[in-house]
Amino acid sequence: MKPYAFGVDLGGNAIKIGLFQTTGNLVEKWTIPARLEDHGSQLLADVVDAIRAKMAERSLTWDVVEGVGMGVPGPVDQDGTVMRCVNLGWDILNVPQAVRELEPAIEKLKVANDVNAATLGEMWQGGAQWNNSAVMVTLGVGIGSGIVVDNKVFVGSTGAAGEIGHMCVNPKETERCTCGNYGCLEQYCSDTGLVHTAQLVLEERPEEPSLLRDGEITPKTICQAAKKGDAAASEVLDRFGQLMGQALTAVACTVNPQVFVIGGQMAQAGMAILKPIETYFRRYAFHAFRNTPFVLAELGEDAGIYGSVRMLFDEVKLEEEEELDL
Repeated sequence: MKPYAFGVDLGGNAIKIGLFQTTGNLVEKWTIPARLEDHGSQLLADVVDAIRAKMAERSLTWDVVEGVGMGVPGPVDQDGTVMRCVNLGWDILNVPQAVRELEPAIEKLKVANDVNAATLGEMWQGGAQWNNSAVMVTLGVGIGSGIVVDNKVFVGSTGAAGEIGHMCVNPKETERCTCGNYGCLEQYCSDTGLVHTAQLVLEERPEEPSLLRDGEITPKTICQAAKKGDAAASEVLDRFGQLMGQALTAVACTVNPQVFVIGGQMAQAGMAILKPIETYFRRYAFHAFRNTPFVLAELGEDAGIYGSVRMLFDEVKLEEEEELDL
């Protein structure tokens, strides 16, 4: 294996890039802006230019680079074709083909959904180490999920496996989700969903004093209030945990992972977010997987670049196994 590789996490706000040694050491990481104008037509060119600039700065040539791994915020099929990526403005795009047109010297290019990549990263050097199957859930503006089984990312037939944020948990809901459907998990358990629940709880308890009535309501202030014993805030997290616990019970019935990893912006609250999920999961879960461990993500915003690089290593291993078979 060549000594270096690049991991890229393509986000709608910024693009994170990491230069790694193929031993697993992160040499350097940096961020470039995500230019979304003209349907994100310059994003891949900007990534290639940033990698070239870093190689020139460090006097590296392509013959010492194993390849580039990339995570993108949308469904990705087995050959690296993105099946619409709304946050980037992309429709259907074969990313490996587009990148090689920009830089033919890139020998290996692996592309995956960003949460799938982050899941691999957490299994490699984060909170889910020593497991060969995991489901990672990221809680933030939306709800994402990555599924890895036998150390391989599971993408499904159209690249949409793991879209648990759009699992229907309330068919009686009258407000539309951003996806166009009704009653999606994301409507209640994302950061905006949590704030909306808090507003409902306060309306239901007009006479009850609460720290949430003072200032802006955010996931952070909800968790802080709950830690101080605020009854309304505790009720908000209880409702959150019930819906997330039920949803992950359904996921466990299908995937039966060795571990659940909870990450994303909201997971920075730690046990305030993790405990209610785990409590309701154990209440509703089938006995065969009731004791599935829950852990917090450890790599933070770097999980995506770690996992993107790990995909390259897995491809090298697969190639070596195929050569041995021959």
